[in-house]
Amino acid sequence: MTTGLFFLAVMLLGVPIGVCLCLAGIVYIFATDATVLFQSFPSQMFGGVDSYGLIAIPLFILIGEIMGSGGITRRLVDLAMGFVGAVRGGLAYVNVLANMMLASIIGSATAQVAIMSKIMVPEMEKQGYDKTFAAGVTVYGGMLGPIIPPSVMFVVYSVLAQVAVGDMLMAGILPGILLTVLFFIVIACMGLVYNYPRSEKKTLRERARTIALASPTLLIPIVIVGSILAGIANPTESAAVGAVVSALVGRFVTRELRFSMLPQILLRSAVYSAIVLFLVAAAAVFSWLLIYGKVPQAAAAWIQTVAKDPVSFLLITNVILLVIGTVIDGIPGLIMTVPILLPIATEIYHIDPRHFGVVVVVNLVLGLMSPPVGLSFFVAAAVTGAKPGKMFLVTLPFFLICCAALVLLSLFPSLSLGLLD
Repeated sequence: MTTGLFFLAVMLLGVPIGVCLCLAGIVYIFATDATVLFQSFPSQMFGGVDSYGLIAIPLFILIGEIMGSGGITRRLVDLAMGFVGAVRGGLAYVNVLANMMLASIIGSATAQVAIMSKIMVPEMEKQGYDKTFAAGVTVYGGMLGPIIPPSVMFVVYSVLAQVAVGDMLMAGILPGILLTVLFFIVIACMGLVYNYPRSEKKTLRERARTIALASPTLLIPIVIVGSILAGIANPTESAAVGAVVSALVGRFVTRELRFSMLPQILLRSAVYSAIVLFLVAAAAVFSWLLIYGKVPQAAAAWIQTVAKDPVSFLLITNVILLVIGTVIDGIPGLIMTVPILLPIATEIYHIDPRHFGVVVVVNLVLGLMSPPVGLSFFVAAAVTGAKPGKMFLVTLPFFLICCAALVLLSLFPSLSLGLLD
């Protein structure tokens, strides 16, 4: 109890979550008079990041940085515009479709929201869309980032759950497509109600030219996802090749990337990677102490009194994670919950760890769009000037359809594992 209160107190004071986890671990050791555990503290931290699969994280982050600097993101938006005709709410469809394409490269919701808000919101405003709606759609489109491979959150979950990184990345494809289709349905329904403007009409030749000019940027997701699906490369190797391909596309296709920009790109990637990997190291200590304190066993005993079958367990888990996700970012949320909930899911309810991972990740990502914090809304607000609270209300149908998707993913494991079985 003392440890939990200390953890909440330092977190509310704004202390970084990784430091909170380490400090809480130290307080727990003193509170239980188990000072002998200090001997294993450093080795547990090191062991947490001593994993080949984690090399993929800095490489995926590097790809995102290269794309942003190389003008590749703008080309992907042009490509999406080329596919969408002059339909009502056309730019809203383009927004989601471009986010889906970008998700197959960046893998981070907040980074994707920041990038796409700069590009799509001004464009949608020009065509008569409300800025708040435009920013809100961008936020939900950014939700696809941590779900469609590559995904930093799935890589972290793979390490925590000791499952194959490639399996987790592939498990995100069908849920990502499902969410995209559901977002399209919401846009179609809202377009009829609010009479959204039609996208600019272009001739078939103009659209074909746009697609032809922007298509080379698809080499990046094709290399990353295609090499994993074909079994040619594992996720780490595909990320390394993807980084090289993105640099070549940025330099010789879009011609906006200069090699003189690489030191700054590498520095930004290294800083963000260090933050993520320190979180993983802190998680290792946190998980180790949870197991030592028999917290998973206590949680399992309580949950078994409430959840009588796997479906009810998953639905209860959805509620718990949605509450946690409203105040804690995705990766820290994984770190805090997976060590407790995963053993219960797999050992008591016999849920496939890959299926459980998809449910957990989608749930925590949805937390980024949920009050009272809703981090992604604040990111979009900082870029566009829209109000976060109003943004949530205007795009409430998207939130509700995401909740429905979570229920479907919980009820039907094939929606996660269909490409793996």
